[in-house]
Amino acid sequence: MDFIIRTKNYQATEKTKQYLEKRMNKLDKLLDKDTEATVTLFGEKNIYRIEITMPVNGYILRGEENNEDMLTAIDRVSEKLEKQLVRSKERFSKKGRLSVTKLPSLMGVSPAEEGSDDLMVRTKHYPMAPMNLDEAITQMDMVGHSFFVFNNVESGQVNVVYLRNDGHYGLLEPEM
Repeated sequence: MDFIIRTKNYQATEKTKQYLEKRMNKLDKLLDKDTEATVTLFGEKNIYRIEITMPVNGYILRGEENNEDMLTAIDRVSEKLEKQLVRSKERFSKKGRLSVTKLPSLMGVSPAEEGSDDLMVRTKHYPMAPMNLDEAITQMDMVGHSFFVFNNVESGQVNVVYLRNDGHYGLLEPEM
């Protein structure tokens, strides 16, 4: 596994880099040989944060952890990534690579016809009335979801508003 280590408000010591490599190399048995991980280390007052991002089987695997000790944060984020990798490997080994052709509920075939262990996809239909961003955020909060798809009255396009990990909101707008 190759690493790209970035830092922000933190000076990574050689001990930290070696410990990070040791913990991440334990994930090698679950990864392809040519996997490249981007590791970002942050220092903020008395809290350290680590973010690790890596491509796996065409998907992006990401883990983030905060702690008062950088080595503990490294331990926790590597455990998170290992759990995510094991889960994804189990899914891929059961069904092969996930794709639309493997999802019977999207193809008009009932899950009972395909077998009981197939991936279930819930389809939800709702009227998409034009609204502004504030109305969309209110609707999202009312339904208790972390995202909401809406028709933006200002742009006339379909947008997505979502709740970010830092508690703020994000807006996805398509580029045409």
